[in-house]
Amino acid sequence: MGILICTGITSLDGYVADEKGNFDWSVPSEEVHTFVNDLERSVGTYLYGRRLYEVMVAWETMHLNDDDQPAVMRDYTAIWQAADKIVYSSTLAEVSSRRTRIERSFDPEAVRELKRTATGNLSVGGPNLAAQAFAAGLVDEVQLFVSPVVVGGGTRFLPDHLSLSLELKDEYSFRNGVVYLGYRVRR
Repeated sequence: MGILICTGITSLDGYVADEKGNFDWSVPSEEVHTFVNDLERSVGTYLYGRRLYEVMVAWETMHLNDDDQPAVMRDYTAIWQAADKIVYSSTLAEVSSRRTRIERSFDPEAVRELKRTATGNLSVGGPNLAAQAFAAGLVDEVQLFVSPVVVGGGTRFLPDHLSLSLELKDEYSFRNGVVYLGYRVRR
């Protein structure tokens, strides 16, 4: 049985992108990326909204043996390519990565079944899709990387009006000022 994890890199004020859609301030350092890679090794299936999938699909064309890429990037490429991906979109015509399928709508019961039968963990990404997973009570853990920047508005990591009780599981401070907070959702 797998758990559903919601992971995000946010500004201190809780945004994954600023008002113009920029998120260049969230590019992880090598130290942070290595930590992320270690967390992601347990993920067997990624659940993505269309926009996040369109960002993440770049990992499909990165070459594992490309010596021009840092080792941490090659490592993440291998992790991402080995996992299954489900893209929830009513508009995406086709996917451009292996091990990927499109679902036209988010079905909480299908995700519950996927959690029951999964050999690895599941990761939900994209604020709109994650909001649906939170609303359905499907998210088991939250992994938050807080960047030392305030952007003042934009796309929020967590939806408005969400109420959760969390238990701190892990925390870690990185040299660049990013702080990792890992929580279990209390039921």
